[in-house]
Amino acid sequence: MAKSKTNVVKFIHSDPGHAWLAVKTRELSELGIADKITQFSFVKGKTTYLEEDADMATYVNAQKERGVTVEIRQGRVWPNKCPVRYFDSYQAPVTQAADAVTA
Repeated sequence: MAKSKTNVVKFIHSDPGHAWLAVKTRELSELGIADKITQFSFVKGKTTYLEEDADMATYVNAQKERGVTVEIRQGRVWPNKCPVRYFDSYQAPVTQAADAVTA
């Protein structure tokens, strides 16, 4: 199957110490990377805020493998602590295989 070249636009939100790329949580499962995202990313509602050091690259690289270019635009810049820091930490979904091991 040929890869189709498309673009997606995502926004990065930041404060003086860090930044997070906002993506829909369902995209992580669709890309097969939900279990590769660390607890240093955050979740609010249906959005996951991927931390800039590793998780953002995991997402961008997964999209790239599908032939999708991620255009990153600057979102809100907070002068102090970004509210993202206070959202719930991301927790990778538990897979059925992991459930079978613990049963």
